[in-house]
This record gives sequence, structure tokens and C-alpha cells, in this order.
Amino acid sequence: MRCLIEALILTGLLLVSASAASRGQGVTAERRYFISLGTGPVSGLYYSIGRSICQLGNHAFVDLGLYCSAEPTMGSSYNVDRLAAGQLDFAFVQSDVQFEASTGKGFWSGRRVDSLRSVMSLYSELFTVLGRHGTNLSGPGSLSGKRVNIGPPGSGTRASWEELEPSLGLTKHKLGLIMEIPSESATPLLCANQLDASIWIIGHPSKLIDEQLRRCDLVVSGVAGPAIDSMVSARPYLVKGTIPGRPYGLPSDIGSFGVKATILTTAGVSAAVVHDFTRAILINLKELQRSQPALAGIDVKATVYSGVTAPVHPGALKAFEELGLIN
Repeated sequence: MRCLIEALILTGLLLVSASAASRGQGVTAERRYFISLGTGPVSGLYYSIGRSICQLGNHAFVDLGLYCSAEPTMGSSYNVDRLAAGQLDFAFVQSDVQFEASTGKGFWSGRRVDSLRSVMSLYSELFTVLGRHGTNLSGPGSLSGKRVNIGPPGSGTRASWEELEPSLGLTKHKLGLIMEIPSESATPLLCANQLDASIWIIGHPSKLIDEQLRRCDLVVSGVAGPAIDSMVSARPYLVKGTIPGRPYGLPSDIGSFGVKATILTTAGVSAAVVHDFTRAILINLKELQRSQPALAGIDVKATVYSGVTAPVHPGALKAFEELGLIN
């Protein structure tokens, strides 16, 4: 019995050693690397897409020894801090949050996260306003004096609001009431006439938005116009976009602007792991698009640069080169 116990202990130590070696030396069929992918709240799109990626990864990477787990989190800002602390290998992060964290601006003023590395850019997340029917939501100024939910601290929605509110003329003191709760949690308050509008930063088409619209008589609005065009032109992490009307039963599409959903890692994650992770997503993108409509409009070449401000990880660069996306 004693010999058996000693043998089991030795086997365990060897497995731990092999796992640790894989982090520093890359992935082979003899090693195992367990990827933690930070996403967002379980009700949100980041978590849903993260699960699809990990299910794809667990299928596509099995011969390479990669195993992926989609971890629910509070969102982009939280994910950056967890990446910096070495508690996540990869994470979804909005492009505006990526910019601030990698350059030491805004929330990260004076504490730039130098270790952040870009993996890829995915889909656009547009500034979307859900409001009560009859509420005038003709532009950013129309929120003045109204009861508005701006999202909880740590969320990408809140980070976008705080960074953009001065340019949009939506400073907090101009609002009639501010709430700081998850966007989907605000819908019952909208339906009960306890709120006038709730801000979303989200990819479209969205099942989550469709679910909110079915709960009571709500309207959808974007934010567009010359001032928005100037703001987007001045910020490399912002993009213009269109909220499609047809999926929501709307008579026409709605112009807006937003950010890109990006995947980040850190300089400490091995090039072999990042290469295999990146390559598998790109070569299986059509399969992902079938399960995730928000990914349908992705320009594959734009995954390299759109909204990206952190340095690109060498492992991702190698995958892009192999797939002919960069020279």
C-alpha cells in the first residue's frame, strides 16, 4: 500500500511539472495547457461566444493538449485586472477599455498595464439605448433630465459611458436620475416607468435585446450625427455601425457608433498557446458564425487591426502570417 501511495504521489508531481513546463515551452501532444477565457456575465454575449469558442477549442485542440474554460466575469475592466494579475490567460475586452489600460489613460491613469497583448478583434459593439415608448430618444442630448441606467462599475458599458460622456454632452449632472445596474436588470424598471432609458454596449443582432423588447413596449435608439463622426475619427478604438432593424421588427436600420469586442492575453502566455488558440478560431470561424449571429459580419482581415491598440502577441502574429492575413 505504501508503495502504491508513493507511486501516485510521484505521478501527480510529474503531471504538475508537465503542466508548468507547457506554460513556458509551448504545447505538444504530451503536454496539457488549460486555458481560462474571461468573458462577462452569464446572460451576456461575451459569455455565450466564449462558451462557443471553448467548445470549438476543446474539439479542435484535443490533439494539441489545449483545454478551454469560459469563465463568467463582471466584464471588460474586471477582465483587464484579472489578466494583469495572472488569473486569466485570455479575456474579452472592449476596444476602448483596451486602449485606456494599454496606454495608462482614464481609469488606468498612472497604472498602465504594460503586459497586455492583443490576440484579435472580433465584432462591433454598438452604443444602444433602450427606452420607454414615447420617450424622445432622438440623440444624445435627448437624455438630458431623464432617468438613465449607465451600467455597474467594472462593466464595459460603464467604462464606455465614463469615457464618452463629455464628448456626447451626457455628463451625469444633466441626468434626472442615475442607476448603476446591469443593462438587462434595468428592463423591469423601464417597464414599470421607474426608468426612462438604459445604455447598452452590445453586438447585434442580439437575442438579449430581442428578449427585452418582448417584455413591454420599448424602443431602440442609436447615437449618430456629425459630432459622433468627428469623435469616431479622433479615436482609433471607436467604429461606426448600424443596428439592424429587421431582427427586432423595426421598420429600418439605426445608425450608431461603438467599440470592437477584442480578445487580449498577456506577454507571459507562451507563443505556442496563443498561436494555436488564434489559428483555431480563425480557421473555424464559419462554424462559430453559425452558432453566434453577432460574428456573422466579421471581416477576417480586420481581426488583425480593427480597434487594436495593445501590441499584438507574437503567437497571434504567426497565426495571421500563416493564414495570409498579413505579409
